[in-house]
This record gives sequence, C-alpha cells and structure tokens, in this order.
Amino acid sequence: MSEGNGSRNEAEWSKAESVTPGAVHTSLRNVEPHTAFVRGEGAYIWDAEGNRYIDFHCAFSPIVLGHCHPEVLRRATEAARESDLFGVGITEHEIRLCAKIVEHVPSADKVLLCNSGSEATYHALRVARAVTGRTKFIKFQGCYHGWHDYVLRNTLSAPDKVYQRDPGSTGMLDSAIDNTLVCRLNDLDDVRATFEANRGEVAAVIIEPIAHNIGCLMPVPGFLEGLRSLCDEFGAVLIFDEVITGFRHSLGGYQKIAGVTPDLTTMGKAMANGYPMAAVAGKRELMDRFNTRTGGDVFFAGTFNGATLTSVAALTTIDIMEKEPVHEHLFRLGERMRSGLAGIIERMGVRGQVAGYGSVFTLYFFEGPIRHYEDLFNNPAELYVDYRKGMIRRGIWELPMNLKRNVITYSHTEADIDTALQAAEDTLKELRAEGRV
Repeated sequence: MSEGNGSRNEAEWSKAESVTPGAVHTSLRNVEPHTAFVRGEGAYIWDAEGNRYIDFHCAFSPIVLGHCHPEVLRRATEAARESDLFGVGITEHEIRLCAKIVEHVPSADKVLLCNSGSEATYHALRVARAVTGRTKFIKFQGCYHGWHDYVLRNTLSAPDKVYQRDPGSTGMLDSAIDNTLVCRLNDLDDVRATFEANRGEVAAVIIEPIAHNIGCLMPVPGFLEGLRSLCDEFGAVLIFDEVITGFRHSLGGYQKIAGVTPDLTTMGKAMANGYPMAAVAGKRELMDRFNTRTGGDVFFAGTFNGATLTSVAALTTIDIMEKEPVHEHLFRLGERMRSGLAGIIERMGVRGQVAGYGSVFTLYFFEGPIRHYEDLFNNPAELYVDYRKGMIRRGIWELPMNLKRNVITYSHTEADIDTALQAAEDTLKELRAEGRV
C-alpha cells in the first residue's frame, strides 16, 4: 500500500491546498498519510492511487449500512427525480421520518429535522435555556457535542487543562465558555456538587450516553440513572447526545438499551447512512416551545432542513434496520473483532486492552481501568497512531488519530474482520521488532 508521498494522493492534496486552507473541509480530516478518496462501495474505499481499504472509519461513523448502499441510493435517487427542496410547507417524507423516530426513540414525543449534530445540540441547549430560564449547563470532560461556542470546551484536553477552563478555539465568547460547567464522567458526586454550587442556574445536563468521541468510555452502572434523578431534583433538562449512539446501537438509541429516558435527544450520523441528516427530539412540552409551531418562542430554522434526498435516505436506512438483522450483524461482528484483538494481544503479551460496544471497537495500549477521561492519558498517543498507520499500509483504514473509535457496518463480513485481525497481528509484530510493544 502506498502512503501517498509523491503519489496521486499528494498531487490531489496539493491542488486542494491551493484553494482550501489545509486542503480539507473539517479539521479532523487533516491527517497523514494525506489521501484523496475517489470511491466507496460497501465496506471498502479506494484512494486516487487505486488502493482499496477495508473501511473501519466510516466517515466518523455515519456509514452504518455500507458505502453507497444500493437500496438507499435507489430510493433517494428516485425521490430526488420528483422533488428536491420546496422551502415551504411539508412533504410526506418528513412526516414519515418523524413518525418513525417517535415510534422508536423513547424520549421522542415530537421531532424537528436539521442537518448536523452541531445544529441539533445547539437547538437542544437553546430550548433548555428557554424552558428553565437559566443560563448554565453541565457537560463532561472528553465529550464532544459539536463546534459551537456553548459546547466546544474540554473535549480532547491536555493533562494540565483537564477540568480547567479549556476552550477549543480562539474567537469563542467568554460568556458561552463560562456558562458551560465541566464535570467528571461516571462521578455523580461531582455532578451533585456542581448543581449545589450553581443552585438554580443550571438549565441542562448534556452527555454522550457512551463517550465514543474518545473511543469508548462506557457509563458505569447507575450513572445515567443518577443523572436522570439529579436533573429531576434540580429542575434541569437531561439531554442525551445520541448523534453517534443513535441508530448505530439500536433503533431506539442507547437510551432504549439503558432504560433511561432523557428529556431531549439529539441524533444524526447513522440515521441516514452518510447523508447530512440530524434531528432534535423530545418531550412535547419542550418541543412545542420552538417557533415552528404558532406561539412558539424559541427560534428554529434551516433552509435545507428535511430536504427530500436526506429525508428519504434516513427513511430507507430505518426501514432496512426494521426489516433486516442489521444490529444483530453489527453486534456479532463487533464481538468477533473485539475478542479477536483481545486474543492477539494476550497471545503476544502486548500491554493493552480492547474497548468497545456493539459495532464500535478500539485497541488502547495500556492496562487498568477506563472509567474517567484522565485514565486515557495512560494511552501512548504516538504508538496508537503509528499502529493505525501500520494498519493503513496493510489495507485497513482506521483513522490515524489518538483515541478515535473504529466502527463496523452491515456490509462488513466475517472475512473482512479476519483480514483486519491478521493485519493487526502483523502490525503489532512490526512494532515489537522495533521494541515499541
């Protein structure tokens, strides 16, 4: 496999840099090896050199059925021949999609469609402030909820910035940063203390029910239930950010698996198998505050919200999940991958552990508990990234970035998993020969 240097990949990258800052259109795509992708089908992607990779990155996990899934493509294309975007009124596709979400997601009495997870979390926080009349909210160290000022702090913090004031960008409003309170994952005492210290000021708690933006940090038993109780006690809105977990782990989201129902839920990514679709859903009394309803006082808009192409893609994805054993397949192959990796590192005596849930997996290179964000500082970032670069050289695409998850799709096969496991063993042997594992 070519790493791209001096290749058509680099030539395309150079052309992109001449017209785009850094060549890419979202910052986390700027990784080495620089690669230009030209095609995706099922579990595979091809670069400009013609190299084929088994894809376990899957566009940060929206691809849940497989690239260019034929049924999603067929139905979306057919619908696009009849309509595209009206910008007024409603369409049958929007109605049917929202009805499906209400049917499956426990917290969803009503639904509004938008285009990205960041939009969805922005709207959820705004309506939480409106209904409570409060300005502050709680997020958790390491969780990512989008790019806007109200959530872009304390995501991938350096050790000296953990639980400290750590905005993710210059140009952010101080008022937004300071109205965001950061708590420790899996620590209900810390959450209670934060509520007590800011009594009557906290509008909402927002959380990834599984912290997948840092690989896979699972909630400890009772943690999500405890957040539900604390929000009820202190009069705050509980928001589950299921942009990653929603539809990938279950049609009802992780909330259905956990048996904990939030007040609001944000969804995206896997709900449309790669098309730009997201949603905010929740209790009727909260959702009816949006001004899409006459008398609502919380502004909600978006020119492309509910566009035909994306709505039909989401509908088709959900239809396939309803009719076919999608989640059974994802969980079965996920377990095959995780148990296979665990067997390899045990057999080789590699210091590490395999984390994941459902279709998500990652190999951390440290032992010991993974309960809190700071536990992940035990993971050697350079080794983690170099391992993934070794996988890429062997035709397995895992994003070469520290702490990022890998995912499996409905299009992956047992043979794909076994090929990846062999590549993992070969990569670890190479690193061992270098004295690194």
